[in-house]
Amino acid sequence: MTESAKIGVFHPNPAPLNTAILVLDECNTLSFAATVDPMRAANRRAGKTLFKWQFFTAEGTPAALTSGLEITGPALSELDRCDLLFVVAGFRLEEQSTPRLRASLRRIYNAGASLAAIDGGPWLLARAGLLDGHEATTHWEDLEKFSQQFPQVKTLQDRFCLSGRIATSGGASPCIDMMLHLIASRFSPDLARRVGSAFLYDPMPSQAQSPTSTPRQMRQHPQVGRALDVMARALDTPLSIPAIASIIGTSTRTLEMRFAAHLNSSPQATYLHLRLEEALRLATDTRLTVRDIALATGFNSPTSFARAFKNAHGKSVRDLRRSRI
Repeated sequence: MTESAKIGVFHPNPAPLNTAILVLDECNTLSFAATVDPMRAANRRAGKTLFKWQFFTAEGTPAALTSGLEITGPALSELDRCDLLFVVAGFRLEEQSTPRLRASLRRIYNAGASLAAIDGGPWLLARAGLLDGHEATTHWEDLEKFSQQFPQVKTLQDRFCLSGRIATSGGASPCIDMMLHLIASRFSPDLARRVGSAFLYDPMPSQAQSPTSTPRQMRQHPQVGRALDVMARALDTPLSIPAIASIIGTSTRTLEMRFAAHLNSSPQATYLHLRLEEALRLATDTRLTVRDIALATGFNSPTSFARAFKNAHGKSVRDLRRSRI
């Protein structure tokens, strides 16, 4: 295998990129658009063809998106070669991960193609054994289940991951971040900025954001954004506010002033909010015990966790789970 094949497509190369897009039934329409439209916009903004693409489906029958739109194309088994294969998936992943599809994915990867899996796509790559030993991510709601089902994969809470010739993305918005990174690293950062501007899209400041990170409108000041990122990565072992201030290169007093001005909250209250929002996700989306949820969100005392959780969400973890049965 050549060195360039090991690196994959995320490196400078002015040659047009030949891509294939595998569209699975019940994939999210926005994830599909987030894959295709940045390539279209890059071609238009560059005034030349930088990306070529063709649609494929699992069996050659039309793939129905969650919106009801249908994408037609030949079966993936008919794809001979490409530079980059996108795998866009959403629901019904287990039933669609057939032996034939897994074999096609392995064949294409072994032929030297890079792979980029979007939303539910990482599950298909993992079931094909292609993520073994790689860093990967998936939609934040499924991270816990994914990491348990595929212990041989290093599951990260990043918006998107690059690992060798494989990229994984946690959904539509992270996919746009990934596509802009591809455009910037392969062609030029200026082109990526122009493509982002075409969508009025403000890329995340880092390619490794936690799925529990706060919305974009809360990232109005760089120091606030960096502090939130530090907090989101240390939910299970909370840092002191002075330690966070030191990490981002400011004083505790300045950090407190930034939070008050931009979030109308203190760093301490915001940090607790992030931890309790993660606790709510774990309570509703996993079967972890209350004790494990408490430990995962930085509470050493089950009693203090129970009190904080009920104050924030109006119910205990047990009552919340009973109400959802």
